[in-house]
Amino acid sequence: MSYPPDPNNPYGQQPPQGYGYPQQAPPAAGYGYPQQPPQAPAYGVPQQQAYGYAPMPGTLQANNGYINLHHLGPVKLATMGQRFLARLIDGLAIGAIVALVMALGLASALGIAKDQKDCSGLYSYGGSNSAYYDCLNSNNEAAAGFFVTMMVMVGVLSLFNLLYEWLMVSFAGATLGKMAMGLRVVKESTGQVPGLGGGFIRFIIPIVGAFLCYIGAALVYLSPFFDNSGKLQGWHDRAAGTLVIKK
Repeated sequence: MSYPPDPNNPYGQQPPQGYGYPQQAPPAAGYGYPQQPPQAPAYGVPQQQAYGYAPMPGTLQANNGYINLHHLGPVKLATMGQRFLARLIDGLAIGAIVALVMALGLASALGIAKDQKDCSGLYSYGGSNSAYYDCLNSNNEAAAGFFVTMMVMVGVLSLFNLLYEWLMVSFAGATLGKMAMGLRVVKESTGQVPGLGGGFIRFIIPIVGAFLCYIGAALVYLSPFFDNSGKLQGWHDRAAGTLVIKK
């Protein structure tokens, strides 16, 4: 068939489209033309995170040891080696205090022992024994003083151990060992120090475990190795909702 169409063709049939024939261009979308709506993502399909967008608080950063926390942003988790060295420094500090208190208690005990007298030579058969009984009473008072001194020493050491770990972690977020290693204990939900409640929970769980010949306490301190979340939280950390981070 010739082109343009034959005037004898009353139906005005379109010529066949093909090679060599001009193609009809599709109408350009413009003002007034309806636009194709964007396709909504399928339900449950995760969307790609935009570049520079901050991750949700509490999420780990690509297994590189960083975690995003409220008010702090990305912070680095403390390694188990750093936590062990901090615990070692704390042990040395507490040991020095204990040694000092025990030395004072021993000096007091030696002084009390020197006051003990041999009362056997003061006993008199058939005579007055008031001096003998006075000597016995003096020795008994010295022994009672020695017992009181030892009880006070144990009480001071126990109170120091309680207040040292509990109060320093509660209000400062770190003991002397953690300060030396640049570590800090914070609440995972807020990024702030644990406070009295969180600090006490974190402190008391290893103490309870220590009643089992210290096996329970050792398991608590080693429990971060068993944390599958990657946050290195021990059982005491999980109970208190805390993390140990590197400042």
